[in-house]
Amino acid sequence: MSTTLEQAQHRPWLRWATPTAGSVQANREGPQTTSTALIRAAKSAMGWIIRLVLLAVGGVIIGIWAHSGGLTGVTNTATLLISAGRLTGLFGAYLLLLQILSLARLPFFEWVAGFDRLTALHRINGKVCLGLILAHIALITSGYALLSKIPIGTQLAVFVTGYHAMVAAVIGTALLILVVVTSVVIVKRRLRYETWYAVHLAAYVGALLTWFHQIPTGMVVFSNPLVTMLWTGLYVFTLQLVIIFRFLQPALRSWLHQLRVAEVVPEGEGVVSIRIVGRHLEYLNAHAGQFFQWRFLDRHRWWESHPFSLSEAPDGRSLRITIKDLGDFSRRAGLIRPGTRVIAEGPFGSFTVGARIGDRVALIAGGVGITPIRALLESMRGDIAVIYRASRYDDLIFRHELEMLAAERCAELHYLTGDRSRPENSEFLTPRHLRRLIPDIRRRDVYLCGPPAMMALIEDSLRRVGVPPVRIHRDDFSL
Repeated sequence: MSTTLEQAQHRPWLRWATPTAGSVQANREGPQTTSTALIRAAKSAMGWIIRLVLLAVGGVIIGIWAHSGGLTGVTNTATLLISAGRLTGLFGAYLLLLQILSLARLPFFEWVAGFDRLTALHRINGKVCLGLILAHIALITSGYALLSKIPIGTQLAVFVTGYHAMVAAVIGTALLILVVVTSVVIVKRRLRYETWYAVHLAAYVGALLTWFHQIPTGMVVFSNPLVTMLWTGLYVFTLQLVIIFRFLQPALRSWLHQLRVAEVVPEGEGVVSIRIVGRHLEYLNAHAGQFFQWRFLDRHRWWESHPFSLSEAPDGRSLRITIKDLGDFSRRAGLIRPGTRVIAEGPFGSFTVGARIGDRVALIAGGVGITPIRALLESMRGDIAVIYRASRYDDLIFRHELEMLAAERCAELHYLTGDRSRPENSEFLTPRHLRRLIPDIRRRDVYLCGPPAMMALIEDSLRRVGVPPVRIHRDDFSL
């Protein structure tokens, strides 16, 4: 059934499916359509269902705690502390399982929430989880010390030396503290990515050790076989999902797609592009703006995976990523040989054409953040303006490609180069500067990708010029 513009004007719900005057819309490359609006509604509905399920599990945990005497067993301060310690321990373990699932590469979670939101929730949940676990230790130790009328330090020593399962708890807690500490921004920036990645694998060990601590030592809570079976089931279910989506699925897809490096091309000083080819790449369902976790299977790199965005819109025949020398792995990326087999997990991210709301778009990139922006420019239609910020003119990559794409799409292209500390550059990317470059920026969807400090500066400027938060789309440039 076709719909004319005149019909759409009398039926507002059809307007998403009809090109507005002066716009160029092609399939998913233009502004929102009725189908994308329905998909967003479905995602919102499923998001609420997930919230209700998570709350229901939380309710079951409270029921388990209450059934084991969480309320009726409280007779004094000591038993109150112990009871509160048991509850925080249960919820700490629950949030730890959710912590693992939030970044276990679950396609359903990724579809509903998007990788960026999952990453943000992962960071918040991790801190809350550790706080509950530390509160559990403090409350339980204080309660039993008060009950036994001994110092807290002595009671802690009794726990560690008198209960073999407490050793697992100590090791697990230490690992979780290490994971959270290395996730703090200041610390993370000082760590090699390889070190940070290896430390984060310790979260799996920490989660497993919590079970070995809880079941043997939680006689009061887990005295009921049904409760023990239910709690063990949560751990087994989580473990199965991790094995399937973190290990089996990437291995299966690697076998199916037979990914391998076709060529490695220098793009500039310390920057290389790697083209990957394979079979049936269209079934990866990748979109411009998304990224994969890449694992190159040579003897130097097989054990580590790294996130890199596509720097070219996928065409079903090959995938291209572009890597800047920012660390140990990226420094050696130019040494990867053609023919090297590749495992790719993904695609991930909602930094895509589908996120846009209107016809007019501003794409703003800093440094190697141009990679997903360049891919988006290739896949977009409509009124587009591009701002590309770099320290030096020689640091601008893809100049020829950007200029060719901008000419094909009648897009504005602005290069901003130079040290911002110099007086003549001090106004770069301020609200006044953005309005001068793109006068109607407050009415555009704005896509941002670049270093964290630049992203924070631009997002603040965008809010000050009146761009609604719903129209600001970020690629945080880090995990």
